[in-house]
Formats: sequence, structure tokens, C-alpha cells
Amino acid sequence: MLPEKYKKRIKEMLGEDEAGKYFDSFKEKYYTGMRVNTLKTSVSDFEKISPFDIKKVDWTPKGFYYSQEDKPAKHPYYYAGLYYIQEPSAMAPATFLPVNEHDRVLDLCAAPGGKSTELAAKLNQTGLLVTNDISASRAKALLKNIEISGVTNAVVTSEAPFSLAKHFESYFDKILVDAPCSGEGMFRKDPSIIKNWEQYGVEYYSKLQKEIILYAADMLKPGGYMLYSTCTFSPEEDEGTIEYLLSNRSEFSIETIDYDFGASGQEKWLKKDNNTTSCVKGIEKTKRLWPHIINGEGHFLALLKKDENAVANKPKIKKITKSKKIASDEFYEFLNNITKEFDTKRFIQVKDKVYYIPEEKLDIKGLKVLRNGLLLGEIKTKRFEPSQALASSLKMTEYKNVVNFSVDDERVIRYLKGETITLDESFDIKNGWCLVCVNGYSLGFAKNANNTLKNKYLAGWRWL
Repeated sequence: MLPEKYKKRIKEMLGEDEAGKYFDSFKEKYYTGMRVNTLKTSVSDFEKISPFDIKKVDWTPKGFYYSQEDKPAKHPYYYAGLYYIQEPSAMAPATFLPVNEHDRVLDLCAAPGGKSTELAAKLNQTGLLVTNDISASRAKALLKNIEISGVTNAVVTSEAPFSLAKHFESYFDKILVDAPCSGEGMFRKDPSIIKNWEQYGVEYYSKLQKEIILYAADMLKPGGYMLYSTCTFSPEEDEGTIEYLLSNRSEFSIETIDYDFGASGQEKWLKKDNNTTSCVKGIEKTKRLWPHIINGEGHFLALLKKDENAVANKPKIKKITKSKKIASDEFYEFLNNITKEFDTKRFIQVKDKVYYIPEEKLDIKGLKVLRNGLLLGEIKTKRFEPSQALASSLKMTEYKNVVNFSVDDERVIRYLKGETITLDESFDIKNGWCLVCVNGYSLGFAKNANNTLKNKYLAGWRWL
């Protein structure tokens, strides 16, 4: 049951007839979607091998609807990172933030990582992605999704926005702020959110969003773009937050989002105490996604640009200029199995772990960092143990010793469950570390001894 207070406001916003159509949409099933991870495969190649009945999402070239009867999280391709399961409307924010290769990008409120993994795909392993969530537990889920997607250029942090703002002033080319919100747009998909709405209301989130967006604004370079999004309809959280930004940071303007979702932001919903409306230049360029108009849930999008002539303080970023040679012959011996090229200057060792840090090499001392770049593995006594993250980042053609199973081979599931696998003579592989793949896509490592694979698939990722 929708709260009467909520229904009354929706009627005020949309009018009786349009509100009726919105309420009727609750009688329909919500839409389920997946987004192709182009770090792993192309959209066209995925369409050829997809085991699901899929249909394209209009507003993103990588998004597809799938039937609720399908179980894409229980398919080997999910474990290979070929796609991310994501509500179709939630694909829009990362789609419409204009990220280019070699950009410095921040996803400020990133968990569980659906938008970050798309930003990473746009960067195509170049530049820098700082992906952050203030919740340490949610940041762990974010890290897993970054790693299973094969991202190599991300710094995963768990910080409050004000802490990042002290460190990254005027630094990023692009910023995504998918702000915490009251969740009105998800009421159909997840009715349990209604209890949260009744407990906190829109005022709690509106105050939080206004704090967050100013910190984000100060981390953006002049000429940079920021996309602000929510999954709510509350004008206080949507148009009101944009009005607050523009009244406090005059160097920002609202930019056009090049897609017609059938509805825009409205000045008339920004009522003041004297019942007059605010005047926000360009508010009609913002977008509202209503579930009775589009095939997706509720969202709000605003693309903002910082004036190129805005005054910017010099970023307080210390760059790492030198990195020590990794003190392990076994590490370099293992690298001989990998055919992709690495910039050896980007290898760093922290205690006994080896990382490949992003091309933008930062001193991140003082931040709560869960991962700086790609964890390559761990140096142990007279051996090197490669990581699951490294396996996920490799293409089959980038490793010399490969076991490639067909997708319907029962050994794929056994491998994902962590079992030891015995190979027949048709597999001609060397002893030692091998990359286990499904239909040419990497899953993880195993250690071969005379065609017996000792399973090295990460315990926390295993098929349950």
C-alpha cells in the first residue's frame, strides 16, 4: 500500500489523470535488465552467445531486458563477468556522463558498483577511476564487482565525501553522484523501501544530498562534467538539490541530455513558503524517468558542467614518481606466462602483495583504500600466488597455459564450486598455473599437476 501522503503529492505533481496512470503501473511487473561488460566482450558478440531471450534497452547501447523467469546470476557467463545485472533505468546515469579514455573519473556513492563498472568500461583500462562508498561493508561488495568485471585502473575507497574533497580538490574530469535518496522510484520493484520512506522522509535525504553535491562540485575541474542522479521523484531531492547547487556554485550550468524520456524537471514543483516557484535556468534539461512512461523504474538525471574559466585551486595530489623493483624472481617468472604488456613502472609491492596501479599514480596515504589498481597476487616463500582479480582481468589469448571448457561442460560448474578437476588426454596443457576459461572467457586460475587441476577459484566467489 502506497502512503496517502505520497499519493497526494504525486497527484499534485502529475494531475489526477497522469497520476492514475502512474498508480496503475504498480499492477505490472517491474523490468529486469543486464548490461554487457565491454571490457570482456562486445555487444554484438554477446548477442550471438546469449542464452537468454533478450531485448535492447532504448537509452543505452549496452543494455538488455531479460525475462524474470531467466536466472542470469546462475550462469557461468555471470561468473566470467560478461554482464552486470542492473535495473534498466539505473543504466542511464553512467550512460549519459560523457567519459573519455584517459579521464580522471569519480563515482562518489558507488556501491554496489553497477555504474562504476560501466564508467570503467568507458575508460577502457586507461586513466583513473576512483570509486567510493562511505559504507565499509557496501564498499566490499563494490570491490568484488570491480574485480569480477576485470577492471584494472580503479582505486576503491570507503570515505565520507568531505574527506575525499580535501584530497581531490579540482581534480576530476568527470564525476557521477548517484545520491542516496528516499527511493520512491523503486517502490514498484521493492515495496520494502516504503518503510524506509515513512521512517526518514524526503527531508533527511534532501539535507544529505545538498552536502554531497557541494563536495562533489569542489572536486570537479573547470570544464568538467558532473551527473547527478537519484531513484526518487521528490522535488526536494531532485530539482531542489540542483537549485541548491546552482545558488551556491554559480560556475555550474545544466546541460542537455540527448534522450527523450517523456518527462523533464519542473520549476513549478519547487514551491517556496510564499507558494511561488523558484527560477532555475535550464531545469527543463533535467530528466525524469516515470515507470508508466518508460520500460523501467523511476529516476532523475541532471547533467552539469563547470565553467572552463572557473577559479580552481591546484589539486593537493602527491604523485608517486618512483616504485621499487619487486623483490621476487618468482613474480617475474610467472609474468612470462602472460602475453599482455605491462608498464613495469606501475608495479608496486605492499608487504607481500603486488599491485598494478593506474597510469595516474597517486599517493593515497590517509585515505581508507580497499584496492589501489589491480591486485596481481601474493609473494610467498619461493613462489608467487596469482590473484583471482588478475585472472578476471585476462583474456584467454593473454595467457599461455589455458583450459577452455564449453559452457555446457559439467566441469565448469564443478570448477566454480571449488572442486578439483581431472582432465582427460584431450587437454594438452603444461603443469603449473593455468587459466580456466568458459567458451574463451576467463573464470580463474588452477594449478595443474599431470592433468589434475587443483582449484584456485576464490572461495568467496564460489557457486552456491
